[in-house]
Amino acid sequence: MPDLPNHQQKELQTLERLAQRMDRAFRVPLVGVRVGWDSVAGLVPGIGDVLALGPAGYILYRGYRMGASAPVLARMAANIGIDTLVGSIPLAGDLFDVAWKANTRNTALLRRHLEENGIKGEPLPKRLGRRKFSSLTAPRELRLSPAWAGSQGPHRKPPGVRRHPLGRPM
Repeated sequence: MPDLPNHQQKELQTLERLAQRMDRAFRVPLVGVRVGWDSVAGLVPGIGDVLALGPAGYILYRGYRMGASAPVLARMAANIGIDTLVGSIPLAGDLFDVAWKANTRNTALLRRHLEENGIKGEPLPKRLGRRKFSSLTAPRELRLSPAWAGSQGPHRKPPGVRRHPLGRPM
């Protein structure tokens, strides 16, 4: 995956540290399961789950500010909702809270989204070097270039001026 810009990388590292504190801060002796402050706060009925919404909401807000798309933000909100709803059940919710780790899921979703969308902002030569293509999948800019038209053989017509079907400018 491509490297993210410095400011996004630092922000993601900050969010991942927060998620680590909330979901995996301590190791339970003898069992070996990692729990965080979210699970510890969830032991207090009612108040703990509400307190855990603060850092989770902050991760969601920072994802919005970093430019996450609406579907990614919806998945992050769904993770938080599931964690809050099921976590509010007295004993089973606390056990579920240990396994679900919504904050870690959300930071992983955010990182994947930002890394995938980082490729789209790259210049054309870098994108072309990253993937294989043929005349069917080549970008429009390359198919219209004279060098590409000449490499396809003599039977290929040079690209003409495109006109709108109704005579409007394109």
